[in-house]
Amino acid sequence: MLSPATIAIVKATVPALQAHGETLTRHFYAILLRDHPEVRPFFNPAHQASGAQARALAGAVVAYAQHIDRLEALAGAVPTIVHKHVALGVQPEHYPIVGKCLLQAIREVLGEAATDEIVQAWAEAYGALATILIQAEAQVYEAHAAQPGGWRGERAFRVARREAESALITSFYLEPLDGGALPVYQPGQYLTVLATIDGAPCRRNYSLSDAPGKPWLRISVKREAGGRFSNWLHDRAEVGTELSLMAPCGDFVLDGGQEPLVLVTGGVGLTPAMAMLEAAVPTGRPVHFLHAARDGAVHAFRARVDALAAAHPNLQARYVYDAPQPGDAPHATGLMTEHLLADWLPATRNVQLYCLGPVPFMQAVLRHARRLGVAAERLHVEFFGPKQALATEDAAA
Repeated sequence: MLSPATIAIVKATVPALQAHGETLTRHFYAILLRDHPEVRPFFNPAHQASGAQARALAGAVVAYAQHIDRLEALAGAVPTIVHKHVALGVQPEHYPIVGKCLLQAIREVLGEAATDEIVQAWAEAYGALATILIQAEAQVYEAHAAQPGGWRGERAFRVARREAESALITSFYLEPLDGGALPVYQPGQYLTVLATIDGAPCRRNYSLSDAPGKPWLRISVKREAGGRFSNWLHDRAEVGTELSLMAPCGDFVLDGGQEPLVLVTGGVGLTPAMAMLEAAVPTGRPVHFLHAARDGAVHAFRARVDALAAAHPNLQARYVYDAPQPGDAPHATGLMTEHLLADWLPATRNVQLYCLGPVPFMQAVLRHARRLGVAAERLHVEFFGPKQALATEDAAA
């Protein structure tokens, strides 16, 4: 337990962290990735280059300092962090490395303001947080290994099948080389794929895009312009290619209720929604699947969703294209506006609404949904990369 003196010192650093937080975290990552190349595979270079990772960490550091005397206020963020760490394979021995680099960055960025007293207080504060995360992660690792079909660490799979879902998205059906069972993951979860690309080890998170209980794990990957891993999968991962996977993770999962389910997706955000859809529709639960795409060529899984809707009257599917091409047949043209969402939502606002897609898309949908009367606790969002604030003036994520 942290002493009152340590808590007071850490809280006193909040103004300096607010002023210099992003500079500090950028410097931290520079030190970490320079001096400890063994941790580089845990980080997506695109997030580093854009500054998103540094901004996210800066916000987290400030939040931790502000609430260090009442960490229960941050409890909601811990499961997400834990699952992301476990998905990537973070181990207890990585924490001292991160702590050392963080303290070095504090000294070098804050200069004379970073007194020995302040650095020591932050060392204690970091140690307390590391202990919380290590213990929570150990529980998740153990749970993964204990469940039927589960595993800990890496497990070898092969690409058993690949299918083009659109001009940009390809599905990869992955089967275990050992022929063993697979865990019954929760719709909405993701896994980490590991590969060596151009001699460098890499790992990326991809949502599971099919319902659990199949003899495969399916990921559906968008080819990203300049995306090192996604382009490698599209160009090199043929049938028979072997990959290593970490066990499915994630706390953004489909609830088990029977309230109307609304899945609002944009672009490749529909991949985890497909797992939710496949699992929910056979139960008879009312499902509203609302998808936004640029045009029909990049709209993945339309034939599958239409087939489900034809077979299950509890499913209503609606599509909006902002730049439809000749022959496309969306239900609407333009963006997912508040007016459109009002037309497509069920009459009741007592729904569970899951929103997935680009950050601006999710921000807009959350704002619209709140204005239309959907309570904040009924709104659920998820996306990969550093966690960013999705709260808006009218809607808190």
